[in-house]
Amino acid sequence: MSATGDTKAITPPDMRLRKGQTPLVCLTAYTAPIAKLVDRHCDIVLVGDSVGMVRHGLPSTLSVTLDMMIMHGKAVRRGLERALMVVDMPFGSYEKSPEQAFRNAARVMAETGCAAVKLEGGETMAETIRFLANRGIPVMAHVGLTPQSVNVFGGYKVQGGGGDAERIFRDAIAIAEAGAFAVVLEKVLEPLARKITAEVTIPTIGIGASAACDGQILVVGDILGMFTEFRPKFVKRYAELGSEADAAIGAYAADVREGRFPAAEHLYADASKAGDAA
Repeated sequence: MSATGDTKAITPPDMRLRKGQTPLVCLTAYTAPIAKLVDRHCDIVLVGDSVGMVRHGLPSTLSVTLDMMIMHGKAVRRGLERALMVVDMPFGSYEKSPEQAFRNAARVMAETGCAAVKLEGGETMAETIRFLANRGIPVMAHVGLTPQSVNVFGGYKVQGGGGDAERIFRDAIAIAEAGAFAVVLEKVLEPLARKITAEVTIPTIGIGASAACDGQILVVGDILGMFTEFRPKFVKRYAELGSEADAAIGAYAADVREGRFPAAEHLYADASKAGDAA
């Protein structure tokens, strides 16, 4: 059951109706245990291609494969009851043609049980979004900083300055008209994100964008402080589990080396209790 007491599964049409309403709460998840935790509190759970960096140690999202996304999607599905599950389409799995995108998105939905997929790109992806939406595949779009295009941008830079603002605005309008049910605005200048939110008819989900967006999304490991060396400006940490885990592992290592673990209470001295689960 969710924090609101509602166990009804959220759908893409439900998301459209949330435009301008109570802000949408969104987080990433890559495993069943984390999915179970975020399901109680979130409206949307994204199985992001960020999994390549935060779980597989890759330098960017570009090496993430369809099989990786499906594997993590299956795990997340097992932990969800209520939240809308969206799976990222990885780099190279949808750009070639609408037909390629449909084939791979249909596989992702069939094998993971997700309710929608997410594609990066604006005007250039409008035809593909329309193709998918017309064939029963709900699409969440993603404009602004699109990490799969990091080499084109020359790094993870803030978007929307100068003439670039008009391009991003057109991107958002185009994907909304093509049938996307929501759009992520990443690392977009605040005034532009606010303007887009006011103009498009679908919910905007901000990450480093604007408090005026219809919702917010962050990487779950970032809000939990799992990565001590990585702290973008747009992230607010709600815990410091990385440093706590480091201290706990260090304490365990010291106990083992100095003979304090295992102690008598951790051993089975009585054969009659050897089968105890505790």
